[in-house]
Amino acid sequence: MKHFIYVIAVLLLVTACKEKEEIPKEWMLSKTIQLDGVNPIGLTQVNGNIWLSDGDHNRLVKINEEGKITQTIDSLDRPMHIDAVKETIFIPQYGKDVIETVDEKGRFVMQVSDSLDAPAGVSVFENERAIADFYNNRILYFDGANWISFGKEGKAEGEFYYPTDVQITKDKIWVADAYNNRIQVFDKKGGFLQMMGQNQKMNAATGIFVSENEVFVTDFENNRVLIFDKTGKLLQVLKDQIEKPTDMMIKDEVLYVINYRNGRLNLFEKQPIVIKK
Repeated sequence: MKHFIYVIAVLLLVTACKEKEEIPKEWMLSKTIQLDGVNPIGLTQVNGNIWLSDGDHNRLVKINEEGKITQTIDSLDRPMHIDAVKETIFIPQYGKDVIETVDEKGRFVMQVSDSLDAPAGVSVFENERAIADFYNNRILYFDGANWISFGKEGKAEGEFYYPTDVQITKDKIWVADAYNNRIQVFDKKGGFLQMMGQNQKMNAATGIFVSENEVFVTDFENNRVLIFDKTGKLLQVLKDQIEKPTDMMIKDEVLYVINYRNGRLNLFEKQPIVIKK
């Protein structure tokens, strides 16, 4: 009998802990930082420092916690959705049709298998590379050994209408299919897997960020960020202080969203959902 009571007590404790862990949370605005003279399009981080692509001023800028510029990389041609691995920044130059890399050794043009036409986004994952080739309506993907190209102009599965951003994860390639107003997901052979967001009436799905459990999409013209789970279920819509968003990322459990129009960086943190009675 004592053993039975002990087991019940343990089960109740485990259940209580599980219920405590499953308190629902959502992203809530915690801070807005005004950027001085920056119209950001993309962002990434290097050694904990935030870098922004300032396409209107043909430069990259590193900012501190107050949003002040501490370093600048100039002489670019419309830098777009950037990415970084270790201490190397990868910069798609929309106006020059190249991907440039910048690190402590200098600046170099990345060699690709084919000519680009207005690269709008780049993603790096270990030795892999992916490029959203805007006017060619395709993705160029390097698996560490070989390049492949997939996609063409169109609205069907696997087709694009001006892809603007791309992200590689462990087993998939995620694409912001901007003017088809959706996200498309592919395997690493370029095979179509799924799409999401097509029923949300987006107007220019310009940026994408994929975390462990969530998919974030900037709905540029509608001034909002949509958050999905990885099956495509809509979880949350962010609108607070968001105006013409172009990109986002998670750093130290904080979601950073950049506004192109008013040059602001919005920070969101996950908070327990308050249920109104």
